[in-house]
Amino acid sequence: MRSESYQEVKLSVEQVAEVKKAPPRAGAFHGVGRRKEAVARVYLKEGSGRVYVNGRPMEEYFTAFAMGKDHLNRHLLTPFYITGTMGRYDVKARVEGGGPTGQLEAVRLGIARALVAMTPEFKKPLKDVGLLTRDARVVERKKYGHRKARKKEQYSKR
Repeated sequence: MRSESYQEVKLSVEQVAEVKKAPPRAGAFHGVGRRKEAVARVYLKEGSGRVYVNGRPMEEYFTAFAMGKDHLNRHLLTPFYITGTMGRYDVKARVEGGGPTGQLEAVRLGIARALVAMTPEFKKPLKDVGLLTRDARVVERKKYGHRKARKKEQYSKR
């Protein structure tokens, strides 16, 4: 009787192991983008070209930061224009940290990396335009004795 229950448990453990091997989102390609303090996890899936950021449409999410639709199309969707895949893939992005510009550029880098993961031929055109390069510029830290990172107290001779 004990051996039967062991067999049942063993089967269920094997089934769990197979479930863990499956990718988190079947049929989706993943890319991570970073800019300043922002980190974006981006998933691309065949679809009609909808872009969702943190569960909301991109226009709704980024208009809270006073970014117009033309600005979004010019910056966020650039990887699709370069590769000629505009309107072919749905984008789901999860962004945290940073401000609106950092988040926007992090999502753009994530989209470009996911496109390369999907189709390696896209690497050359995206790299030529500079969309696969992580912008490493971050805010410089404030030093002690200074008002800001580089601004000092006014010098007084006497």
